[in-house]
Amino acid sequence: MLGAGGLGLATTAWPFLVGLLAGWAVTRGWRHPLAPLRTGAGVWVATVAVGMLLRAASGQGIAIAFVIVAAVTLLVLLVGWRVVAWGIRALRARSAR
Repeated sequence: MLGAGGLGLATTAWPFLVGLLAGWAVTRGWRHPLAPLRTGAGVWVATVAVGMLLRAASGQGIAIAFVIVAAVTLLVLLVGWRVVAWGIRALRARSAR
């Protein structure tokens, strides 16, 4: 079913997907999905922490370079879009006045 590339992607992604779900549960992200700090930062921290712990527990590598790249990438993907959405909402609210 999965080719070699797909299996590698799934192997790398599953710890972070579990961390993402944990982050949503802990922050109750569904209540304020667009909040950069309340939801985004909490989900990001949980995703990185749980993801790295699960990678280590499953025998996958957690080299410092990988941790840095994963943390920065997840920061942009999990918090960055929320900051952009917050800015757009603020601009729209200002121009509506």
